[in-house]
Amino acid sequence: MNGSKIIAVLGLALLVAGLSRAATPEEKATPQEIVSKVQEAASTLAKSAEAKPALEQFNQKQGPWVWKDTYVFVVDCGQATIAAHPMNPELIGKDAMSLLDTKGHPFFWQVCDALKKPSGIWLQYWWPKPGQKEGSRKISYALRAGNTPYVVGAGIYDDKATIADLEKLTRPAK
Repeated sequence: MNGSKIIAVLGLALLVAGLSRAATPEEKATPQEIVSKVQEAASTLAKSAEAKPALEQFNQKQGPWVWKDTYVFVVDCGQATIAAHPMNPELIGKDAMSLLDTKGHPFFWQVCDALKKPSGIWLQYWWPKPGQKEGSRKISYALRAGNTPYVVGAGIYDDKATIADLEKLTRPAK
């Protein structure tokens, strides 16, 4: 085999290996990962002096705020709008308080309750999984981004976890 064929074969092998390590629909984010990623995102957003450039990173489908089967979203509670959403860009700028889950219930007002809770909040609602139209039970963790009007959140689809159990993950140590 000549040099260029060896390089091509090695390149193909690396590509296949990389693809096999990519997230698959079976990989599910854990509640602990949700808390960690939301805390990291809130800190990142809080440290930014300019809101617009800081928000753009949360709109990237291939960015650091999308992983496994979930993603980070941002709500501007001062304006009551969706500030960033990597999976549904058509939601950006929409009135968050008028958005309904798939059962017809308003729920984004609960996200903004995180402004009052230093350790954040967990909430549940019914939302379609990516690529689906039917809603599934989604549980999200939301946390205020410093002294900004922004609340950062991410969630998991779970039929069994209770809000009370999840709150133990974010309860301040005594």
